[in-house]
Amino acid sequence: MAGLLLEAAHITKTFAGVHALRGVSFDLAAGEVHALVGENGAGKSTFIKIVTGAESADSGTLTVAGRAIHRMDPPTARALGVAAIYQNPALFPGLTVAENIALPLDGGRAFGRVDWRARRRNASQILKQVGAAIDPDREVGRLSMPERQLVEIAKAIGANARILIMDEPTASLTEREIGGLLEVVRRLRAAGAGVIYISHKLEEIFAVADRVTVLRDGESIATRPRGQIERGELVRLMIGRELTTMYPKRVVPLGDVALELRGVSNRTRGVRQISLTVRRGEIVGVAGLVGSGRTELAETLFGLTPPDEGDILVNGAAAAIASPAHAIRLGIGYVPEDRQRHGVIPAMSIAANTTLSNLAAVSSRGLIDRAAERRASTKYVEELRIRTPSVLDAVEGLSGGNQQKVALARWLSIQPAVLILDEPTQGIDIAAKAEIHEIMERLAEAGVAILMISSELPELLAMADRIAVMRRGAIAGIVSRSDATPDRVMALALGHAA
Repeated sequence: MAGLLLEAAHITKTFAGVHALRGVSFDLAAGEVHALVGENGAGKSTFIKIVTGAESADSGTLTVAGRAIHRMDPPTARALGVAAIYQNPALFPGLTVAENIALPLDGGRAFGRVDWRARRRNASQILKQVGAAIDPDREVGRLSMPERQLVEIAKAIGANARILIMDEPTASLTEREIGGLLEVVRRLRAAGAGVIYISHKLEEIFAVADRVTVLRDGESIATRPRGQIERGELVRLMIGRELTTMYPKRVVPLGDVALELRGVSNRTRGVRQISLTVRRGEIVGVAGLVGSGRTELAETLFGLTPPDEGDILVNGAAAAIASPAHAIRLGIGYVPEDRQRHGVIPAMSIAANTTLSNLAAVSSRGLIDRAAERRASTKYVEELRIRTPSVLDAVEGLSGGNQQKVALARWLSIQPAVLILDEPTQGIDIAAKAEIHEIMERLAEAGVAILMISSELPELLAMADRIAVMRRGAIAGIVSRSDATPDRVMALALGHAA
């Protein structure tokens, strides 16, 4: 293929005897978006580390713009125009947009006069290239997540990057914001850049990629033009089997009201007059744009920021939830959006994490019974199919999907009446998503009331019995499963007539 920016041939990498990559080959042309897909643990991250110089391959060859690279390291990668843009932008929040964009160009220079006017002018021009109407003098810490993503892209372009690696860039974005980012990707392609696009969201792959390469178990399984592969075949190539239960929604008889909110407000968090019910066996979805108050509502119900107005009833009884400990005693579990910071404790073992919310069940006289802890955690490892050699292994060594299962197990140990799930499948692969959805269905069948916050409309439309759409801290409307459509949900989220 003419105009190749990157050629990787027969790349292998082993860590402590485990083959992370087994002869992976991949190439990228100028003016191309080449998607790299696969389950967590397939080798995508290791491959990207080798391309960016963070790791060295055991064998194989790398060629960038026709030049054979014998030793790739981060400075060499940057000099060759390779830049990686991750899910969480690597920006300095205390610096301005212009300062962040200029950092790669300064090259660690300690002394010298800064032409601030030229710096701002340059930043404005680069931001315009990516379609970002952002003031170069704004502090990055005050930007929204999609704005930070655009600044990260502008920073890469400012450093003359020709090969851009986007690793799950839309994981924290809403549907509308995702559309804007994909348009930027198309603009980069039109300008002659090559983009390696990594995402678990297959709809993005089919919307923007020119070619798709599938990794599985450290091997490159197939490379196909986008027009020559269908979703079903792509899923089969990724996981090595057919997957027909992505959204395993089943009819569940609904029980009594487990959670009822009557005019609940939290002025400090921007939550306003929420009235909502969730019945046993019901999955109620919560939709809305970023900043609509979805997570703030979840934190209010769990007692992290107690409400200052309204009534909360759990199983028909009034509950003044003043703290997470009180919420747990009432049988409310909460799996937060950021599992790394709040859902699990990565450095602790799987056994310790799964029993953390119910220590009384595995302790006596203030001391933890380690044997009881292992027995309890083994039960959930088997029940949720958490893939691990041992319950004593640290959670940080697990894939994203298995970490999410550990976060779920932590709350299943209290046998919750109500389970709040904030972005339960964010950043995990397609097979793990299907497993999480199946677990949700089993919990609903067991009578658990589930409140599911999600930015993925297909997930909400497929899994929820009803969808409450939030806007500016309030519920803009509640849509039944039979009446829910993408247009109707988005109209409510945007404040249009539904």
